[in-house]
Amino acid sequence: MGCILKKPNAEIIKGRQRPKLKLGDRPNAHCFFLSLLTYTMGALHIFLFTLISLSISIPIHAHNITEILSQFPEYSEFNSYLSQTKLADEINSRQTITVLALPNGAMSSVVGKHPLSVIKNVLSLHVLLDYFDGTKLHKISDGTTLSTTLYQTTGNANGNLGSVNITDLKGGKVGFGSAIPNSPLGSTYTKSVKQIQYNISVLEISAPIIAPGILSAPAPSGDFNITGALEKAGCKTFASLLVKSGVLKTYDTAITKGLTVFAPNDEAFKGAKVPDLSKLSSAEVVSLLQYHAVPSYTPIGTLKTKKDPISTLATNGASKYDLSASTSGDQVTLDTGVDSSRIASTVIDSTPFCIFTVDNVLLPEELFGKSPSPAPGPAPETSPAPSPASPGPAPEASSPTPMLSPPAPPMMSPADAPADGPAADSENSTAKKKNAGNVNAPASLKALLAVSVSVIASVYLS
Repeated sequence: MGCILKKPNAEIIKGRQRPKLKLGDRPNAHCFFLSLLTYTMGALHIFLFTLISLSISIPIHAHNITEILSQFPEYSEFNSYLSQTKLADEINSRQTITVLALPNGAMSSVVGKHPLSVIKNVLSLHVLLDYFDGTKLHKISDGTTLSTTLYQTTGNANGNLGSVNITDLKGGKVGFGSAIPNSPLGSTYTKSVKQIQYNISVLEISAPIIAPGILSAPAPSGDFNITGALEKAGCKTFASLLVKSGVLKTYDTAITKGLTVFAPNDEAFKGAKVPDLSKLSSAEVVSLLQYHAVPSYTPIGTLKTKKDPISTLATNGASKYDLSASTSGDQVTLDTGVDSSRIASTVIDSTPFCIFTVDNVLLPEELFGKSPSPAPGPAPETSPAPSPASPGPAPEASSPTPMLSPPAPPMMSPADAPADGPAADSENSTAKKKNAGNVNAPASLKALLAVSVSVIASVYLS
């Protein structure tokens, strides 16, 4: 049953029309409240949709290249070396990436002939920082494009040494080679393995991509000049402290088994929060410098995936001397419990060690404690006079211990809903995105919704 509103009468007053309503012309109350309810519900829906959109949290769960390749035995050797070199961590930490997988037969030309550091550099050239599938490869603008790889991010690649040339060849083939001019396109696209569109693509190519000089790079050893690399990177103060304290010998010894150094640049030692190091004992200076190194090979990709506290060279029994890493996009921040510092650049990343520069000196909680709280204001010199209404001093009594309310039960989150990944161009290319995200609406939103429904219901029923 619809609501019909009668057209009101009108009278002419001084050349203008003015509505003249009669009692019978007024819409009934039912129609009025129904219209009000419809309008209110529409506005409420828009308002709630906006609030929910702002409160939704969708954590992006990275893909797992190790699990993807484990489904294909023909890439078992390639998959194994991705884990050994920790390239798998870097691949899993990135959102948009293409892996050029080598079958076991093609891997034999690299494995067994070169140290792990060289193998990592070669495999780094097979990880493109862009998304390519079979269709996109055949639609390359002008037939040729250069794509940056993970090798470019290691600090070992100069110019275009860390880029790959992708060329759409005649006869439907696509060639791959080093981006260095006059380098051969020694590898071709064989087939698509698996894709999650615009997230990760795994393609098979026929042979390794070899950049000029990459196979002849010397393996790192205990003879590596750490201080020379630090001074060149603008960390002269830190390098000098390592030499004077004797901690440099500890670093040199640890290199062969695995070492990661977080070196503060020279500007970091001029920061306002940096304590006067001359007031520290020799043992404390040693602990501070050891705190800036991790006794394992922990490249940037591995730091991005770290959830637990990271032990340092200073960690010893009850002395934790650990730090934690957090990630925002491609940026990694180290937190000591006292302060935090951003990883600014990569000095060297060559299995089994790497050196990064950081913006701030890392201050361990064991030496410098937590950030101090503001000092309380001075107490008044004289006590205030008692209130006239007070009958007299009350007997001294200890204040009762405040009752602590039990913690609220944990909120249940809805189960993760998988999102379908689009089909790729081969029989193995269908994938689904897992753990698309969790939605947690704040309690205030639920309360608002309950109140709004109650008000609307009361208006409608009145």
